[in-house]
Amino acid sequence: MSLKDKSAIVGLGYTDQGKVPGRSALSFYLEASRNAADDAGLSIKGIDGIIIEPCPTDPRISAFGLAQEMGLELKFGADEQVQGASAGAIMQHAAMAVDAGLCDYCLCAFADTSYSSPSAGGVVYQAGGGINAAYGMFGVAASYAMIARRYMHEYGATSRQFGAVSVAFRHHASLNPRAQFRTPITIEDHQESRWVVEPLRLLDCCPVHDGGRAYIVTTPERARHLRQPPVYIMGFGQGHPFSDPLRRKTLTVTGAVQSGKTAFGMAGITPADVDVCAIYDAFSFIVPLQLEDLGFCKKGEGADFVQNGRIMLGGVLPVNTSGGLLSEVYLQGWVGTHEAVAQLRGDCGPRQVPGARIALLTSSGGALSEHATVILRR
Repeated sequence: MSLKDKSAIVGLGYTDQGKVPGRSALSFYLEASRNAADDAGLSIKGIDGIIIEPCPTDPRISAFGLAQEMGLELKFGADEQVQGASAGAIMQHAAMAVDAGLCDYCLCAFADTSYSSPSAGGVVYQAGGGINAAYGMFGVAASYAMIARRYMHEYGATSRQFGAVSVAFRHHASLNPRAQFRTPITIEDHQESRWVVEPLRLLDCCPVHDGGRAYIVTTPERARHLRQPPVYIMGFGQGHPFSDPLRRKTLTVTGAVQSGKTAFGMAGITPADVDVCAIYDAFSFIVPLQLEDLGFCKKGEGADFVQNGRIMLGGVLPVNTSGGLLSEVYLQGWVGTHEAVAQLRGDCGPRQVPGARIALLTSSGGALSEHATVILRR
């Protein structure tokens, strides 16, 4: 039995984001959760399900601890860690939970304090150790750089082409009052930015930040009685290659192949039907990589596809209209979730895609090790 349109997103919660010193991760979870309930016009006491992605800097926080702080007794709860793919994966499991009657309103939340916490706290972002470090592989950026270099070798992509992604998303961020980086950049700015790990420059790489996000999933019947217009979950899927890039059959094919195939199959649509995308963009080059694997263009054509304003507002396929992880804020996969919903509500002001009816979002974890795709409609 298909899960198409069997659930809807009804509330979005945001907090202050960026560098926010003096805040605990729990305070971000609570603020985002309460704001999501307020946005939906739902009493906090109505929430009877919670799924969280555990915080990288404070793994002691759980869905059940959050429920206790909110004064809730749950019918359903879980902590789900799929790294950067968690936001999309959690949305899928929330959809299953409300459709199965395990809960009526499922709160999904994440918080991070990696900008302001001591370096010992944000272990997920630290330099790598062990056998990888012995061979010069220090941290996740090095793994992504290896994949980027292989992509360039196989398909002739260039650093300048990657820069078009960074430039487009910075333009979008300039229209977003929540964005941390709002000053427009040029391709020349990108090319002059320092190397982080070749072939990735500073403007190819996301930062880390503090903040929290939450959303609420319920059934379509309940959604119709709440404050916001429902955004329906049409289709979703996951795809998880080996965690270690060196064990994969190929470096340049991502889990988006499988997750996209499953999501489009459930939704009953094709990439041509999508009006706006929120693509996980921890590094610039993974945007064309995912667009290829999702079927928006052929394999090896992604770097050409993102040129000449095609993924900018007013282009054929607007992507990451908030500025994405590169320019709005880095809160793992919890940026695209909110922007996709906001676009379908028509809430994005000067960055609104006119007439947007169908949005696709992705979230990705590790070094392209886990992948989740979700397709939404208004």
